[in-house]
Amino acid sequence: MRHSSRLFALRVFLRKCTLFAVLFLFPFPLPCRSAHPPPQSPAHYSVKPIPLPGAAGPVALDYLAYDPASHSVWVPAGDTGSVVIIDAATNRARHLDGFRVSHREVAGSTLPVGPSSVTIGESAVYVGSRADSRICSFDRSAFQLLRCIELAPPAAGLTAAPDALIYVSATHELWVTTGIPPAGVPSADRSVQIFSVAQPGGLAPAGKIPLPASAEGYAMDNAHGRFYTNLRESGQTAVIDVRLRRVMNTWRSCDDPTGLAVDPRRNFLFVACGDRVLVLDLRHNGRLAASVPTGAGLDNIDYDVRSGTLFAAAGETGRLTLARVDSAGHPTILAVVPTARGARNVVAGPAGTAYIIDPLNARILKVQPN
Repeated sequence: MRHSSRLFALRVFLRKCTLFAVLFLFPFPLPCRSAHPPPQSPAHYSVKPIPLPGAAGPVALDYLAYDPASHSVWVPAGDTGSVVIIDAATNRARHLDGFRVSHREVAGSTLPVGPSSVTIGESAVYVGSRADSRICSFDRSAFQLLRCIELAPPAAGLTAAPDALIYVSATHELWVTTGIPPAGVPSADRSVQIFSVAQPGGLAPAGKIPLPASAEGYAMDNAHGRFYTNLRESGQTAVIDVRLRRVMNTWRSCDDPTGLAVDPRRNFLFVACGDRVLVLDLRHNGRLAASVPTGAGLDNIDYDVRSGTLFAAAGETGRLTLARVDSAGHPTILAVVPTARGARNVVAGPAGTAYIIDPLNARILKVQPN
């Protein structure tokens, strides 16, 4: 594939090849049972752009999170050096400033990086930054800085910088992955690093779990004490027992797995694979139950357990797919909503609402039923 140098830099910067056609090959036959045509028109949904304060052009956006306690969406806004907090009720945005921005080399291009990931804890919110490889905790209600630690020396580069942050309520721990695997930046030590956060805002090193490849994406099942992540280089999905801190199983998923979501009630795992989401049956050792066509350019996906709804934003085709999954794991597409080219990474909010990053236009797209 050919790209101009400018577009190639954006491709690396925005992760996961969302702006370009990518061919994903599946090493196994997909099930004959597929999703039904959408019974709802996109007219049943509205798409509201929420601009990010202080952003004048494309902004590096990656992991965002919805906090149900404060009804807010936390968005690390990369090269702006801030984290934007959006009120879900009013759509008003405030921002936490003071994060460092630095320039790092990625695939031959020098690009600005900053805060890039966030996860919601019980009393604190944790933010990771690629600029200085630091993780900071903030009071969940007052938004005040509590503590920062250095995950690795900045000189160690992006391979050692935080990628995903995951709060594990079953053990009161923060789990951290590193590198930017889809951009050709593998994890430095191919592990999940663990920090105890039992104390409010605490970040005490508590060990690590070695992996056979770089971790990419995650899903947390606190009810069963299971953590799921993709192994980027091997095209597998790993199951980790959070209490034993051990890889219990690995399953072949696809050549280029990205995001994950889980239904702990009915034991299904959802794996984003190129232009579709695979539905794996956890009751039968990860057996492929079905797939949901979405269009190309998937990244992180989400799932609302209460409604049984899967959310998958395809950046390359610029659309959000909503699908209902029944007790047998068979999906029915509820709607396909046009968004924007490059819009990917979705989190579910209240009452069927979804929030999607739109890096090229420096905004968040709020999709909600009319």
